Amino acid sequence: MFVHCSLVILILTLGGQVHTEEISGGHEAAAHSRPYMALLKLYTQNKKTKHCGGFLLNEDFVMTAAHCQAESYNVLLGVHDIHNTDEIQTISVEQACPHKDYNAANYMNDIMLLKLSSKANISQNVKPIDLAGQSDGSLPKSCSVSGWGKTSQNAGPLSNVLMEVNVTLIDSKQCAEKNSYCSEGGKGPCPGDSGGPLVCEDVKAYGVVSAGITQNNMPIKYFVKIPDYSSWIDSVMKHEKCVTAN
Repeated sequence: MFVHCSLVILILTLGGQVHTEEISGGHEAAAHSRPYMALLKLYTQNKKTKHCGGFLLNEDFVMTAAHCQAESYNVLLGVHDIHNTDEIQTISVEQACPHKDYNAANYMNDIMLLKLSSKANISQNVKPIDLAGQSDGSLPKSCSVSGWGKTSQNAGPLSNVLMEVNVTLIDSKQCAEKNSYCSEGGKGPCPGDSGGPLVCEDVKAYGVVSAGITQNNMPIKYFVKIPDYSSWIDSVMKHEKCVTAN
């Protein structure tokens, strides 16, 4: 997961834009130090299994990226080492609610809520994370991302353990216009970490791992800006079903 992340190892490229599903430049997280983390198993029409990240908001909902849509899902909670299944909760998804304005061509509004089919059992290793509220416009500091993306180009789809890396956000008008935060450089999410949280200074989720581009030979990673979607998030969770509120 933490080889240098060049664009040649990313699994999908569309006009220079790519899904980001792996992490580069970090280290193994302390076991269960991020109890909000969810590993998503995605089942497609052709019976293939893919993976994304996600994070627990309460006992009923997990947040992820809209480009992680699938025919069906299993949400795994309480995971650190994927081979240690003791105490891992596996819950299917009752309803997937991608943002109504999600654009698969450019990944605008790349955010989705998953309504779990049964309530998560909150425990020491399974706890929700708070979402950042409206900000004063300044960039959050001390941010990090985490996930189970593959360890190298040829090592298979997943890391055995949860990995994490610190990222520094950049002030970018282009990112702000896309309702996103951005980081640049080789460190950060790359091709399994999609949908994971950008967690910052006050241990709140500020963003959702979305996509990346190259600009002047510099990788730039996008994180959907959660505060810009507060009304939509509140509406879905209040009604416990997909709604069309912005």
